[in-house]
Amino acid sequence: MSTCCFIKVSVHFSNKCIYNAVAGRKKLHVVHYGVNYEFQWPELLRWLAGREGGPPEVRLTGISSPIKPGLCPVKQADESKRRLGYCASQLGVPFTFRAIVAKLEAVRAEDLDIDPDELLVVNNLFHFRTVMDESIGFDTVNPRDLVLNTVREMKPSLFVHAAVNGSYSSALFKTRFRHALRNFTAQFDMMETTMPRERDNGKRLLLERQVFARCAMNIIACEGADRVERPQNFKEWQAHNGRAGLRQLPLDPHTVQMLKDQVKEQYHRHFMINEDGRWLLLGWKGTMLYALSTWGAQADDASACQPA
Repeated sequence: MSTCCFIKVSVHFSNKCIYNAVAGRKKLHVVHYGVNYEFQWPELLRWLAGREGGPPEVRLTGISSPIKPGLCPVKQADESKRRLGYCASQLGVPFTFRAIVAKLEAVRAEDLDIDPDELLVVNNLFHFRTVMDESIGFDTVNPRDLVLNTVREMKPSLFVHAAVNGSYSSALFKTRFRHALRNFTAQFDMMETTMPRERDNGKRLLLERQVFARCAMNIIACEGADRVERPQNFKEWQAHNGRAGLRQLPLDPHTVQMLKDQVKEQYHRHFMINEDGRWLLLGWKGTMLYALSTWGAQADDASACQPA
């Protein structure tokens, strides 16, 4: 039985929606927000390679604003370009890659060389949690508004938005601490159940120290611009996206059922996958930790995530 389903289900959800959206089209442009250029795309490239009628031309634009010291974004981009290019060539998928290293809110639609002949998809897997919000300064434009306005201006056929479902971006310490404690308690309980120490080979300790501990310390101990972890719950994101002019799309029932079956058959019984409105929620023992959704910017985008 696999250890944790959250990332795998999120990637599978995103790739399935993109695959459905590009049905019948010859060109695909994915604008991906986040430093994780690579791990999602080999699966999608394999699906596209086996598509009836042949694969489309695929263009991937990766936008990253590294926040961890020691990262070299140029080197990371070059390695991603090389590995993804090799993967695509082995599968026979025409592929180009471009990296943009900048603060997410500094990138504009005109920077992305959008081609109306391409099906445009915007993809965000949890990375918007690090975009600053209005609490940084009252005399500046909210960076989250800037990013979402840029997404709207791109006029994508599909915007995949995966969010960390945490209400611990509050400026009030007690509120932030209480919500963070609830979410991280669920995360650590999940690891204790699925990755017991007696069978652990060091991966759990690495995850606890390098991911969860650093994230929790930043949320609890840092203020102002030093606090980079600023997740919101999915209801807050729903309102935020709506104010930006984005329109939520219905979940594809076939994709949802496939993912529910996968979680039930392959993962621990305490993992949860439920629907709330047009969101797909992932959680552990009643605590919903992640939320997945799809959006469009135009009135005729309603079928973007429907199966072919």
